[in-house]
Amino acid sequence: MGLKILIVEDDRLLAEAVSDYFTGKGWKTDVVYDGDSAVETVERKSYQMILLDVMLPGRDGFYVCRKIREMTETPVFFITARVMEEDELNGYAVGADDYITKPFSLPVLYAKVMAMTGRLRGGAGSGMLMRGDVTADVRTHDVKVGGKECPLAPKEYELLILFMENPNRIFTRDQLLIRLWGYDFDGNERVVDNHIKKLRKALSGSRCQIRTVRKSGYRMEVSV
Repeated sequence: MGLKILIVEDDRLLAEAVSDYFTGKGWKTDVVYDGDSAVETVERKSYQMILLDVMLPGRDGFYVCRKIREMTETPVFFITARVMEEDELNGYAVGADDYITKPFSLPVLYAKVMAMTGRLRGGAGSGMLMRGDVTADVRTHDVKVGGKECPLAPKEYELLILFMENPNRIFTRDQLLIRLWGYDFDGNERVVDNHIKKLRKALSGSRCQIRTVRKSGYRMEVSV
């Protein structure tokens, strides 16, 4: 599972330039051009970074960032031409992690993004994802629980990464089926429950647990 970034920018030339640059660095990119599309996309997909313009058609970036924070802790960088201190403070208040102002250098933007994702993953370039006492090396797919090796089958590993990247976010069975098995999967949705059961067994005794949310789905909870 490669690094994925969502670019929310109504300037299509700028959005294309940023997308091309990150794609050239090995990232997977999605681009949307308005606030409502951004919220809908984050509801369906997971990302390691979201680049969010403040001035958007319809819903502005502040609204979008608030909605994103209801769903995920994925880092959000505001891209903006607005440099007023009150705007910057408002951005942090709604959950933004950093700002970059237009015009900007693509290498500088990329460096800021890599610094942020590196800190979240246990060091720049380390490829490590950590939640509670669980660590996953996204390059080798090695997983440790409480410092001990925890071999997982491919689907259990993919489930774990999805939950680790979105702690406390609820995923329905349908969302998990689409993300891990694809839109054209014609099997029984109970396949999700079976893999969740196996993942729970692997995480037994861990501070990271997959909880059932009645009539909603599943989420990962991390205890202190």
